[in-house]
Amino acid sequence: MAARLCENGSDQYHCTHTSQPLEISYMLALIMLGKVFLDFFMLQIKPKPVKVSFMGYFCISVALLDFTLLLSICFIFCFEDFALWGVRFTDYHICLFTQITSLTYGVLPYPVYLVAALDYFTTVSQTSQSPKRGQKLLYVFTVVVIWSSGLFYTLEVPAVSEELEMQKSVSPSQCPVSGSLQSYWVSCAMVLLLATALLARWKEVTTMLLSARLLSFSSQPALMFPYVPDNKKITCFKWQLLSRLLLCFLGTWAPFVVLQVVVLLLGVQIPAYVEMNVPWLYFINSFLLAAAYWCRCHDVELTEEGWSTDPFVSWKFCFMPFNNESTEPADKPDPAIVICERGAG
Repeated sequence: MAARLCENGSDQYHCTHTSQPLEISYMLALIMLGKVFLDFFMLQIKPKPVKVSFMGYFCISVALLDFTLLLSICFIFCFEDFALWGVRFTDYHICLFTQITSLTYGVLPYPVYLVAALDYFTTVSQTSQSPKRGQKLLYVFTVVVIWSSGLFYTLEVPAVSEELEMQKSVSPSQCPVSGSLQSYWVSCAMVLLLATALLARWKEVTTMLLSARLLSFSSQPALMFPYVPDNKKITCFKWQLLSRLLLCFLGTWAPFVVLQVVVLLLGVQIPAYVEMNVPWLYFINSFLLAAAYWCRCHDVELTEEGWSTDPFVSWKFCFMPFNNESTEPADKPDPAIVICERGAG
């Protein structure tokens, strides 16, 4: 395997590595520095306290792992050639660690998004902001298991090991890293679902957009939609809610949606270790929350403590003035529907 670069024999280190050029190591360090800065920046600019969730813990773990990788790259880059715990580290390990990290990130999207979706589907109706201690420990345990399983798969599965072995023969002026096929299909599915929902509710979404007004709400920029649907044309609570969820989601994450479409159309290959980042995870977080709210809309209670799962989107305005006890809207709906208190884009 590629990780076995140096052997300890006769009290001498015999290394078969190829030194990594300064330009490649420097580039990887700069990329990771920018990613780490973006990760911690997104974790710090959250406008309000957020209810504990699996995705929240996983975002923190991604930021910490990226920071660890950055420290490792910088340490090797500064000391260049040193032995630690019986292993000799050289500039080549900068590329190797990045490749292993990229392969690990590449196999995580499906399990992470599946666990997050199940978490929101089962807890979206909870009004308490502080989960039980056992639930927090379960989140931490799940995060550890997912990372451990992903790393084990990367290092032990023969197909992945062969890929790392093949990369040993690549020119030392390159550091090939893999993309994530799972992320590609997730992006395709999200774009397809959003496009289908927009086509299904295009008329009402367009009418609401034409009536939109920009104002200030609690010292935050907000959008007001003074559009009230005709009671004779009301079809179903869930379909009206879908229109509002779409406006709320796209009003906050429109730049990410556009970026997704551009990347898919151009066929851009993004390394997995760059593609999985905290902003992207918050984007997925909002999408999964919107799906959970729509699926379990009749179980959602209009309490202030229950809306703190998403730090960037105020979903509560999507449910006002709906009456969750029935499938019909309230008799006297308030025409001012305020959503998207703060946009991430």
